[in-house]
Amino acid sequence: MAGFQPKFIITPAIAAALMRIEAAREAIKHLPITASVIASLRETARLYSTHYSTMIEGNRLTQEQVFKVVQGRQHFPGRERDEREVLGYYAAMSRVEQFAAAGAPITQTQIKLLHALVMAGGSNKVKPTPFRYGQNVIRDARTRSIVYMPPEAEDVPKLMTELVDWIDASGAQELPCPIRAGVAHYQFATIHPYFDGNGRTARLLTTLILHLGGYDLKGIYSLEEYYARNLSGYYAALTVGSSPNYYGGRAESDITKWVDYFCDGVAESFESVKKRAQQAADLGAGDDSRLLRRLDPRQRKALELFRRSDAITSRDVAQLFTISPRTARHLLGDWVRRGFVVVIELAKKSRRYALASEFGSLVR
Repeated sequence: MAGFQPKFIITPAIAAALMRIEAAREAIKHLPITASVIASLRETARLYSTHYSTMIEGNRLTQEQVFKVVQGRQHFPGRERDEREVLGYYAAMSRVEQFAAAGAPITQTQIKLLHALVMAGGSNKVKPTPFRYGQNVIRDARTRSIVYMPPEAEDVPKLMTELVDWIDASGAQELPCPIRAGVAHYQFATIHPYFDGNGRTARLLTTLILHLGGYDLKGIYSLEEYYARNLSGYYAALTVGSSPNYYGGRAESDITKWVDYFCDGVAESFESVKKRAQQAADLGAGDDSRLLRRLDPRQRKALELFRRSDAITSRDVAQLFTISPRTARHLLGDWVRRGFVVVIELAKKSRRYALASEFGSLVR
C-alpha cells in the first residue's frame, strides 16, 4: 500500500501489554454491573479524561473545579479560557461516543468536527475546522528553542488523507486495535494539522479508534490519566528521530518506543477499570449493559435527570445539553416516538415527561 507506512516491531514487551489488555477487556465484558453503576463510572471517566487531557495542555483548573464547570454549577473568574477548554473537550468526547455508536469508518470530516468542538468552548454549533494554512512550531516553554518543526501547510492535506486511509486499510485492520490507535495518535501529532488543539484532538481520535474496534470497555476508562501522570514520559515517547524537523527523518523513524509506551498505558488503564468494575460487581450489581446500549449518548446522559426526579420538562433538557427550548421540545418528541420517555402532563407550557417503564432499572 502506498502512502503512510509506520515502522515498528512488536517486541516481547508490546506483546505482553497486548495480552494484559485482552485479559482485562474479557474480564470486564463478563462482570455483572448495573446500567446505573456503568453510567456513573462512565461519567466519572469522561470527567477524568477532560481534566487530564486539558491539564496536559496547561489547563489550571483542578479536578474538582472541572467537575463543577462541566455540571454548570460554578464559574471561576480569571479562568475563563480554562473553562472553555474543559467544556470544549467534554463536548468533543460526547461526539466521539456518537461517532462510535454509528459505527462508520473514520473520516477527515469527523476529525475536523472533533477539533472544532475542542476549540468551541462547549458550543455544539460548529463547522469542520480547515487544516492550518501556515507553518507552526513547537518550542520549549523555558528556552523557546524549537522542539519540533511540523510539515509545511501545503503537505498537510495529503498527509492527513494518507493517515485516514491507513486507519481503514486492510493492512492496518490486521493489527491489534490498540496498536492502530497508538500509531494514529503518533502520526496525527507528527502532522500537527492545526495551529492549536492538536494534542487534544489526537487523544480524541485515539479514543474513537479504540471504541470502534470494540475496546470501549463500556466507556469507563480514562487513558488521558496515564499520560498526565508522567508527562515527561509521554513527550519523550512521542519524540523520535535525530532531527527536530519533520523533513529531517521523523516520518521514516522507527516508532517502536511510542507503541510500547502506548500499549502499556492502555493495559494499565484497562486493569484499573477492571479493578473498579470488580468492586462494583462485588456489591451484587446486575448487568443492564444490553439495555443501556439501546440508548444513544444523549439519552444516556438524560438518565441523570431521571435519577434526580421522576418527571422532567423541556427546560430541564435544554439546560442539560445547552440547547434552545425549541430544540429540546423536538428532542423530547423524538424520544416519545422512540419509546424512551412518555408524556404524563399534556399541557403545552408545562408538559412533563417520565422515563418509559422499560428503562426504569437504569436509574434505580
